[in-house]
Amino acid sequence: MDVSVAVAVGAWLVLAAFVLVVWPRINTLRSWRVGALLLTLAFSLTHQLLFGTVAEDAYISFRYSLNIAEGHGPVFNAGERVEGYSNFLWVITLALAKTVFGLGIVGTAVVLGVLCTLGSVLLAYALVNRVVAMVRPATPAFGLAAAVLTAGASGLAAYGPSGLETPLFLLLVLGICLAVAAERFVVAGVLVALATMTRPDGVVVAVIVGLWLLVRAARRRENGWALAGYVLGALVLVVPWTAWRVTYYGHFVPNALAAKSGAPLGWQLARGWDYLAGFVLAHQGFLLLAIAAVVALVLRRPATDDPTIVRARSLVWLLFAVATGYLAFMTYAGGDWMPAWRLLAPVPPLLAVASAAACGLLTAPATAPSPAKRPPRRRAVPLVPVVALALSGLSLIVSTVHGQMLPLMHEWRDKIAEMAEIGSWLGDRLPPGTVVSTFANGVLSYRAGTQLVMIDVLGLTDEHIARHGTRNADLGLVGHITTDYDYVVNVRRPALAVVTGSGYSDRQRCGADPVYAGRYEVATFRRAGTDEWVAVYPIAEQAASIIETLDADPRFEYVPCGT
Repeated sequence: MDVSVAVAVGAWLVLAAFVLVVWPRINTLRSWRVGALLLTLAFSLTHQLLFGTVAEDAYISFRYSLNIAEGHGPVFNAGERVEGYSNFLWVITLALAKTVFGLGIVGTAVVLGVLCTLGSVLLAYALVNRVVAMVRPATPAFGLAAAVLTAGASGLAAYGPSGLETPLFLLLVLGICLAVAAERFVVAGVLVALATMTRPDGVVVAVIVGLWLLVRAARRRENGWALAGYVLGALVLVVPWTAWRVTYYGHFVPNALAAKSGAPLGWQLARGWDYLAGFVLAHQGFLLLAIAAVVALVLRRPATDDPTIVRARSLVWLLFAVATGYLAFMTYAGGDWMPAWRLLAPVPPLLAVASAAACGLLTAPATAPSPAKRPPRRRAVPLVPVVALALSGLSLIVSTVHGQMLPLMHEWRDKIAEMAEIGSWLGDRLPPGTVVSTFANGVLSYRAGTQLVMIDVLGLTDEHIARHGTRNADLGLVGHITTDYDYVVNVRRPALAVVTGSGYSDRQRCGADPVYAGRYEVATFRRAGTDEWVAVYPIAEQAASIIETLDADPRFEYVPCGT
């Protein structure tokens, strides 16, 4: 067994043993709750470190942050105002850490992602306790169950240390729900704005929460000013941010989203359905728990119209609505190509929080207990720790053995490391201002450095390709079907083209890439001391000098084709 796997399993076993032993005292003794929460956080940390992969696409944001820190502004290439990211808050946060404190961008992103994941575990605990406390005496055990489930969520653990904004987005969504539960609607609006500035999917959450407040106001369950405060809190940030974006970049829709739009609807839905099917099979424990909670809520209606009880149940329905709406939207969008269902990573924690809160409401005493009496015991309550621990343990198993989880993430990590070496090689050898076209535009472009001009042939960071390129579903990658090679070759005219997105090949490949044939030559290099190869395409009139420059690096050896 791998050491990291053994550590994660050991952390879960210690957590399980502790929680089962102290469960009867969780609600009454604060010290036991703190101990259980600390062990839950330790389990979450080991679960995240099990994956330990910084995602390829994260490096696109890193390059934007690096350009800001170097004084070029929020651009991918100096002088080109293209909004090739859709996570403004994340980009700015990393840039500030670099500019103000001199912190490394990659390391900062990993640490912040891990901290946001741990923060999500704590917010899951706080949110459930807030909802359950509306209808019964303090029972933080249900919040602990939600925290354990959140720590066990595979997708969240996979993308905790990924350098992507996914954990921050979940943290903000849970914060929105907690603010609504606490009737801090202006704060909820501000958090919705921040979530939207972190991922455009925040609009889905914003709409669902807004509709919930509208319905509550229409039924006179919520003050009409609640919705107004929520909208005002959101607009305070969204309006100036949007005005700046449109002024600076010249477009309302980010370039990264424009490049991913325009696919045939049928193809997009088919991809989304496949994405959903794989997600459901890997996360069926969370989904079955949520279905059971929903059925129980429907069948067991409260015997009273107490507004506090009604509001508590309504908040649980809001949590389920956010999770379901987000799931449906991502399915419609076609999903994603990355391992471990990145786009759906927030769904299992949201379902866990909603289910734990529902359990707390459904097992509450029918009437408030008198001070002299303890609440009657319910048979369902002892099942709570067993179910929570079992599902988190099952999720850990899924993390380690499922083909789309740890094995694929580590395979991806190896390819990213190889692309990073190729990028460093180009950045160290090519003169500043050299134009390079790339197929995988993340880590290679970041490691090559901001002194090189990098052209993304899939258009995420190129305005012309994103908005005027051809959509070709035959490329097969969701969100990466837009190209315009005629523009790349004849307008941008890169001095060098790199067509690999998966690192080195195991043999010399001398075939000409059709899109570069004629104007470009093939140059193959062997990584020193290995049987690993990389092929690049220098423009014909500069081929000799570019090959000589690259061959001067001792890490790579030029081997002409046919020799």
